[in-house]
Amino acid sequence: MKLTTAQALVAFLDKQYIEFDGRTRRFVKGVFTLFGHGNVLGLGQALEENPGGLLVLQGRNEQGMTHAAVAFAKQKLRKQIFACTTSVGPGAANMVTAAATATANNIPVLLLPGDVYATRQPDPVLQQIEQTGSLSISTNDAFRPVSKYFDRVSRPEQLMSAMLSAMRVLTDLGDTGAVTIALPQDVQAETWDFPESFLARRVHRIERPAPTEAMLEDGAELFAQARKPFLICGGGVRYSEAGPQLLQFCREFNIPFGETQAGKSAIPYGEPLNMGGVGVTGGLAANTIAKAADLIIGVGTRFTDFTTASKSLFQQDGVKFLNINPSRFHAGKLDGTAITADAKAGLAALAEKLRAMGYKSAYSTEYGEAKAEWDREITRLFNVKYQEGFKPEVAGHLDSALPEYAAAFGSRLTQTEVLGALQEILDEDAVAVGASGSLPGCMQRVWLPKLPDTYNMEYGYSCMGYEICGALGVKIAEPDKEVYAMTGDGSFLMLHSELVTSIQMGIKINVMLFDNAGFGCINNLQMSSGMDSFCTEFRKGNRPDGEIMVIDYAKIAEGYGAASYTIRTLEDLRAAVKDAKAGDRSALFDIKVLPKTMTEGYGAWWNTGVASAAAKESIRQAYRRKLENLNKARKY
Repeated sequence: MKLTTAQALVAFLDKQYIEFDGRTRRFVKGVFTLFGHGNVLGLGQALEENPGGLLVLQGRNEQGMTHAAVAFAKQKLRKQIFACTTSVGPGAANMVTAAATATANNIPVLLLPGDVYATRQPDPVLQQIEQTGSLSISTNDAFRPVSKYFDRVSRPEQLMSAMLSAMRVLTDLGDTGAVTIALPQDVQAETWDFPESFLARRVHRIERPAPTEAMLEDGAELFAQARKPFLICGGGVRYSEAGPQLLQFCREFNIPFGETQAGKSAIPYGEPLNMGGVGVTGGLAANTIAKAADLIIGVGTRFTDFTTASKSLFQQDGVKFLNINPSRFHAGKLDGTAITADAKAGLAALAEKLRAMGYKSAYSTEYGEAKAEWDREITRLFNVKYQEGFKPEVAGHLDSALPEYAAAFGSRLTQTEVLGALQEILDEDAVAVGASGSLPGCMQRVWLPKLPDTYNMEYGYSCMGYEICGALGVKIAEPDKEVYAMTGDGSFLMLHSELVTSIQMGIKINVMLFDNAGFGCINNLQMSSGMDSFCTEFRKGNRPDGEIMVIDYAKIAEGYGAASYTIRTLEDLRAAVKDAKAGDRSALFDIKVLPKTMTEGYGAWWNTGVASAAAKESIRQAYRRKLENLNKARKY
């Protein structure tokens, strides 16, 4: 069939399906577009002429729309994706950050940036970088280190092998992420006789790889020596749809479990065996049990330092690791015994082995007591009120500035009391979206999902600006649910472009903007490491004694056409949420919260680059503390 390269690509995408557990569904939901000279007359023409069943959406920022695509695929448990197309040059470069976000989180997204002319006839074309050492390099080569697969289609017939390889990676359970197919703008418009077989309906079967008998024997041997195992529920549990299987496994063998940021809401918090968040952003219950465990079972987790404190938290002498993961790379982490398998298939097969050997852990009341203590702490955090003589939650910080903030904001709200109130107010099936700043730590600790898949936290890359764009993607995936972007003022200023897209398309999202007039999370880090507050507060003149900047974010949203609410009390919050629920417009809640009122601590440590030489004694002390902890940590 004679088609342009772009037309063939659109026809191909429209015919891609996946089969998972016997159910077949469309794989590519649609295409986010930002057009420029590098793609508007190629892919743009093809999408205008015949998009088939593909939903075509107009983005506002290349990074933002790709974040939306990442969040969509995450909420769809990696069973459906968006493609994203940009122009050549700065448009493509804008998308690189989002590509890294997808790859770090192992979330499939297809990126289709325009590229410079394959013929080189008009070189240097508008927005082209000329690398004098190689004319074959373009901006798009920046995608190579942040993509799981990269290809450049320099001739129309190359499209076939490129797209078949793209689909292989996009549907790979263990090794998916961003897939980038660079499209020179002249090649997009060239015609070729594509075979009907390439354009026919194609079903990609996503299998559940099962463990071998040898893997299961190795795992059973570890359990035979373990009295107090602890399981870590990672994002792979959600993507495998293995939450019920994991819960059954833990109940049968009396094994408590903790959650990573990606694994949170695979199982509701109310389950007695669920100790909640683990790691640096985790809570007291999970971290207490983890420290004493003699066997750590990682299911679908990458063991990142923040979300599991993998190099320091597991302190029991001789602790062993058993990892269930379809990726051989991740399954082998921490010198662990690897069960290279899908989470659901791996747990089911391992359960048979443990059942045959009559295994039961030695826990009696330990995890119940740990959870009860943690629940009391959560209740305390939800009731933290600012008053005269208030001492901030974040240890090691002067509180002399808090009255200044309270006066400037006209608000005495604390971050934890707002999170507590929201959990009373929001619908049980509402989806919370987040990514960066202090909110991921607070939410990993005190956000208590009541239903599965109601927590969409991007923490593999912790990319500022994901939150609002991600909420748009989640809402497209879950049109019947209320979706709330939990974002700080720093992230809002970084990137909120797709709020406009949501208003344009009538796709309602809610933005909970926690404004503490600064980069509060990093301010905590620098001050807890002996520094003064430096370039992290939003003060006039960027001076420590400068006037606090009070920005009316509600007016910004109002100007875009969103519903907007100014929140200074919990009563304001309750009334605003009720009003927004009844409306059909995207809404922004401008919530002024006092700095230093987030959560912190609970027994985990991570390695940060404290200066080894400094004039300040406080920094030298921080460095000595770091060395003490580093000497206790795993070396690799």
